Amino acid sequence: MTESLEYWDALAALEWQVELGVDEAILDVPVDRFDLPAPQPAPKPASAPVTQAAPVQPAAPAADTVAIARQLAESAGSLDVLRATMEGFEHCDLKRGARNFVFCDGHPTARVMVIGEAPGREEDQQGKPFVGRAGQLLDKMFAAIGLDRRAEGAGGLYITNMLPWRPPQNRDPKPEELAMMQPFTRRHVELAEPDVVVLMGNHACAGLLGRKGITRMRGTWEDVLGKPAMPMFHPAYLLRNPAAKRDAWADLLEIKARLT
Repeated sequence: MTESLEYWDALAALEWQVELGVDEAILDVPVDRFDLPAPQPAPKPASAPVTQAAPVQPAAPAADTVAIARQLAESAGSLDVLRATMEGFEHCDLKRGARNFVFCDGHPTARVMVIGEAPGREEDQQGKPFVGRAGQLLDKMFAAIGLDRRAEGAGGLYITNMLPWRPPQNRDPKPEELAMMQPFTRRHVELAEPDVVVLMGNHACAGLLGRKGITRMRGTWEDVLGKPAMPMFHPAYLLRNPAAKRDAWADLLEIKARLT
């Protein structure tokens, strides 16, 4: 009974203290925390034996792909060897995304060699240059001066591109891609030995002449490896700008006159 009364008395005293606002229990004697012993640091875990790190090796320099391409191109003694060499060239990333390797169309005995920019979707599918809408217009243009890619010799037309693989989404060729493949194109011209070279579009001019500006350059004879070269509007440009066909016709007449 006594213990029960002590319990209820203690509980009533606690409730009374809570009503007074007491919210923290403390000791009856103050604690001097400055007199407490300083905490000891935790022991360090056992560490693994220290080993000498291997010296960092500098990254190997990237291969000079232009120099490699130049060496391979110069070693090609025929068009067949050049084709096989280019098809086996592994340093151009475009190869990994293209469906087909596009080397040429027409006969290499033709007097006129047309150099375009890069394959498009239709060219990538068929493995031949200039077979889409732009290619059909190109055929009509040169047929007007008596040249045909199916013919040989004087009436023939030999066609290739600066790049043998299609860029993704038909984007423009990058300068580094043109520079990488330029030695092969130059060797292509040397082996085909045309009388006249036609540079179709800005990127063909950039690849073989080192400059752009087809609107200013077209209609003016240039020199490519000792061959007379005529910059012309690309047929794809003519499809978008029909008014420029008159300038293209004037350039075709210049080519015809050079061949006579």
